Amino acid sequence: MASQTTWDIDEAHSTAEFSIRHMFTSVKGHFEGISGTIVGDPADLTSADVHLSIDVATVNTRNADRDKHLRTGDFFDVEKYPAMTFVSREIKKTGPDTYEATGDLSMHGVTKTVTVEVTSGGQGKDPWGGTRAGFSGTITLNRKDFGLMWNVALEAGGLMVGDQVKVSVELETVARAS
Repeated sequence: MASQTTWDIDEAHSTAEFSIRHMFTSVKGHFEGISGTIVGDPADLTSADVHLSIDVATVNTRNADRDKHLRTGDFFDVEKYPAMTFVSREIKKTGPDTYEATGDLSMHGVTKTVTVEVTSGGQGKDPWGGTRAGFSGTITLNRKDFGLMWNVALEAGGLMVGDQVKVSVELETVARAS
């Protein structure tokens, strides 16, 4: 593939999941609205440009009341900040199929520079004549760094919601026809 190929994220085959402490265990959830592009060569991401957007209104923790609360001003405030975005600045190769992608993560009106651990899952032809490439990314964030401050003190001590959020993204991309 040419070094400047545009790869579109296939929303139907991509996921963004998270895990956060809730009282004495972890709650897991995911977002369904994932879009974006990777411009470059998936065999060598070091010169690629990554643009990822997640529709935070699509948050799903399998609990309608909790999801509704997560969409309010206490957390994501989806009316005011409908998307979480990541735009890469630099990508370093760390192993045969691994990278560190440093870029700007914007969420809840706050932008921070973060580094995402990325693994390339390979690329090849799909059954429909297109070319696909897959990537996995992981990062642990402090939600308070992005202004997500809501919490409740527990009678036994501690807080209801943890600060550290583990995020994992699985992206399947499709090369645009030239």
